Amino acid sequence: MVEQGGPEKRGRLSRPLVLAAAVSLVDRDGLAALTMRRLAADLGVESMAIYRYFPGKEALVDGLVEAFFAEVNERLRSSAEESRADRGTESVDQPWRTELRRICRTFAVVAHTHPEILPLVATRPLSVPVARRPAPALQLTEHILAVLGRAGFDDATALRIYRAVVAWNLGSLLVDKRQVVDDPDEPDPMLRLGLHRLPAAEYPRLRALVPLFTEYDDEQEMIAGLDGLLSRMPEAPLDSFYGGSAR
Repeated sequence: MVEQGGPEKRGRLSRPLVLAAAVSLVDRDGLAALTMRRLAADLGVESMAIYRYFPGKEALVDGLVEAFFAEVNERLRSSAEESRADRGTESVDQPWRTELRRICRTFAVVAHTHPEILPLVATRPLSVPVARRPAPALQLTEHILAVLGRAGFDDATALRIYRAVVAWNLGSLLVDKRQVVDDPDEPDPMLRLGLHRLPAAEYPRLRALVPLFTEYDDEQEMIAGLDGLLSRMPEAPLDSFYGGSAR
């Protein structure tokens, strides 16, 4: 049974609505707060109504990964449509390096919007074969491989570049997520990061890096590392198709 006046009673509850509510709950209160009962309460329905769309919490957690990639893809589509509108053209083919930067930046935006979901994005897809991963994740992979294919890379080289870019992008974001502050309201960097708890005699280098920790620009660091990575990749056979290689 569903509570009177809830979304299900009014015929509005759906899988996308349940998933959106789950994402909001995790963004607000963390992954540990996600339970079927808590989610049902947020939606104003009985817990059993959630099971109509997700058989259990594990499926719901997998849904969070699906929603993450779906948002990345939607942001990429929207920005591409805006670019085409600005240029007044039907299609805008970017240099492959430029497009990979755009993809990585978009992925980073979504990761910062949903930091609690990011670790799931790194681990959950690995628990199943590639073909069983969420469709939005496969679509993003297909998009990256298509970009590299249009640039003229052979399949083996395209796959090598894809793996290197994904590993760097995801890895740099996970490292950034580990820069969790100990006390957000503390103005002193050493105290804010909690590094004062580390004995100076045992961790002199780590404590010495406090100023750099506080000045860390995650996007700049991510793009700088990506550019360094891409500069070591082979030239695309069809770079001239895009009007020259963008470095």
